[in-house]
Amino acid sequence: MSITPDTRVDLDRFWSTIEASGEIGKGRPGGLSRLTLGDADRDMRDLFRSWCEEAGLSIEVDAAGNIFGRRDGTDNDLPPILIGSHLDTQINGGRFDGIAGVLAGLEVIRSLNDAGHVTKRPIVVVDWTNEEGARFSPPMVASGCFVGKYDIDWVHDLIGDDGARFGDELERIGYNGERACKAGEIDAYYELHIEQGPILDAENRQVGIVTGGYPVRGMRASFKGQTSHTGPTPMDLRKNALAAGARWLTAVDDIGWDFAVHDGKATAARLTAWPNKPGILSDTAEAVCDVRHPDPITTRAMAEKMRRALFESAARCGCEAQIEDEWEWGGDIFDHEMIDGIRDEAVRMGFNWRDIESQAGHDAYFLATHCPTAMIFAPCENGITHNNEENCTPEDFVAGLNILLHAVVKRADR
Repeated sequence: MSITPDTRVDLDRFWSTIEASGEIGKGRPGGLSRLTLGDADRDMRDLFRSWCEEAGLSIEVDAAGNIFGRRDGTDNDLPPILIGSHLDTQINGGRFDGIAGVLAGLEVIRSLNDAGHVTKRPIVVVDWTNEEGARFSPPMVASGCFVGKYDIDWVHDLIGDDGARFGDELERIGYNGERACKAGEIDAYYELHIEQGPILDAENRQVGIVTGGYPVRGMRASFKGQTSHTGPTPMDLRKNALAAGARWLTAVDDIGWDFAVHDGKATAARLTAWPNKPGILSDTAEAVCDVRHPDPITTRAMAEKMRRALFESAARCGCEAQIEDEWEWGGDIFDHEMIDGIRDEAVRMGFNWRDIESQAGHDAYFLATHCPTAMIFAPCENGITHNNEENCTPEDFVAGLNILLHAVVKRADR
């Protein structure tokens, strides 16, 4: 028995895993709130592991909590192919973001088992920890650590909004693994994901072939002011860190509008302050912003405006500002040979496809710095995502799942 050109995944079986996932960590009606390393995340991890074991996979967990389910090939000395995404969600998340990608990898394995097909290369299904960054910032931290972007001790020392320490929570839920969080040689990485945008749905396309990502630049900045009474303190003597952060976020939002006509976007994502109470000015604040644009030169120009606005906003409020962290990703980062292989399968199977760029961040961005990487997008209703009304139908995944299966098998049998 073997995978043939007519082999298709079991859509009902895949959908049953989506529905089972949707019962763990329920948030607002129809959605999920399964934050990284919480009890619900543990329960979902346990279920995923049991599915992997039932499919005959060997399980390893690394020091960042990443889960690897490995199916041996006929030549296990060859570098493996990885398929993955994430099982954690936003605080008001949907049932498909990230989750569909992990469970798609599982369905590839199950389909290979059904066909009795053993690939030449090993195939590994991965659940990356903390892709969303909704509890521990920054996002995509564990895949970043895996490829050497972050140090594991730094990751373990991250503190969540609830005061919890990343490493302590890994221990608490039983997922502080023995494997080092370090990538070895990898032949290729595939990630299936919902588009998280409206293009495929609006054009009635069955699948998107991801050719690259919008260049993104972001930063986390802190503001230092001084507490004082909100009543008698004269305006010219105030050092209100909360106001400085708010001015910066508003300025960054304006940058997005200035470049919106050519699909530029700027996001004022987060503002925290202390004491953040009535009657007293806040003496510390922290804010997170980012900018993105399809043209990398324009993205750099927007980022420079964002940087300038940071220090202008602080000075206007009599405060000091400091950049605590900066990041950038996107661009022409995905492997052209893999993209061609995915496109060939879409054409061969007669699906209605289009090339598309990713406008969000994904674990695949970090993997692309280490090994050949490609992404496949499935449509989602009206592009609604990071919202409990995020919605897909089983039919939305038909093309992506079957293209993934055949693209992976061809690569794995090389």
